[in-house]
Amino acid sequence: MSGGVDSIAAAALLVEAGYDVVGVTLELWQPGAAAEPPSKKWLQRSCCKVGVARYVAEQLGIRHLVRRASEQFYTTVVEPFIDDYQHGRTPNPCVRCNALVKFEELLAVADEVGAQFVATGHYARREYEAASGRHQLLKGVDPDKDQSYFLYRLTQAQLSRLLFPLGSWTKSAVWDKVARFDLPPDEMAESQEVCFVTQGDYRTFLSTMAPESEQPGEIVDDEGAVVGAHRGAAFYTIGQRRGIGALGGQRKGIGVHGGERRYVIALEPAGRRVVIGPETALYHSAVVLREFHWVSRPPQSESVRGMAKVRYRAGEAAATVTGQPDGTTLVRFDTPQRAMAPGQSLVVYEGDLVLGGGVIHTVSS
Repeated sequence: MSGGVDSIAAAALLVEAGYDVVGVTLELWQPGAAAEPPSKKWLQRSCCKVGVARYVAEQLGIRHLVRRASEQFYTTVVEPFIDDYQHGRTPNPCVRCNALVKFEELLAVADEVGAQFVATGHYARREYEAASGRHQLLKGVDPDKDQSYFLYRLTQAQLSRLLFPLGSWTKSAVWDKVARFDLPPDEMAESQEVCFVTQGDYRTFLSTMAPESEQPGEIVDDEGAVVGAHRGAAFYTIGQRRGIGALGGQRKGIGVHGGERRYVIALEPAGRRVVIGPETALYHSAVVLREFHWVSRPPQSESVRGMAKVRYRAGEAAATVTGQPDGTTLVRFDTPQRAMAPGQSLVVYEGDLVLGGGVIHTVSS
């Protein structure tokens, strides 16, 4: 129970269904703790609202526990997030958190209290396929809220004990469900995508938490000509257009050449260079993935056709997935895709079924 609308609704549905429910809130930060350095105290609020969760638990008549997971969260999620940006990658911390922190911790608590299942407010579904003997991960029925993309790294052992009460619900129905708790509107705002970036955007976060990210360098065009300066490649992302010059101190002119808009098309942190070029340079037909994980199907030895999504809000595109001898996975699209970046998670679907996914390592034509 994070204290958000979705986990509140999930808990209420489970109580109504007759489950013996224990509410658990993971405390991913403990603001003001004396042992923490000042930089960590910058985060005064994360995704978890302990007070709201405790209040709702009282209203539902269920036990409420708080589990501190701040050290694990910092080393497993936050530090890799910072490192990825510093090395020119675009990370997805929610994927790492779900697989390596959230469900691991919740299942440990479940074992401690003797609970059979762990339930969350994710908009996703789980089914068991008797023929294969595997638990399958599927999209939530609400296409605008489906969160299966963030869950592709779940294991069969984890899936076997998970419940997703909101998988067949729409967001509007969930809002109606929680209206009875009469919670303050400001507490019910939609949670942000990166829960620990609570002030400004990720650039503000990097400047505060990792000031060494400020590594000035050159902005060059796709022919290698120097066209400007920047304060750190970590503050740019593939496909970015707005603010290219402003981030380096120049207010205009860099992002347009000869009337044509220019975008960030490559990051070279080792050389402290940001490369910009025309939008056509953002389109590629293939990516190589690391850490590919088959979730609903066993690992496949032959090429597999599916619909791939390169970002959470990206559309799906037809692609062929092929394992490589070196352990990586090649995904080749039928049509070129825009602004695919190292570090992003790519997830492959077969209809509503999540086949698996991995982390983009390289991009090619």
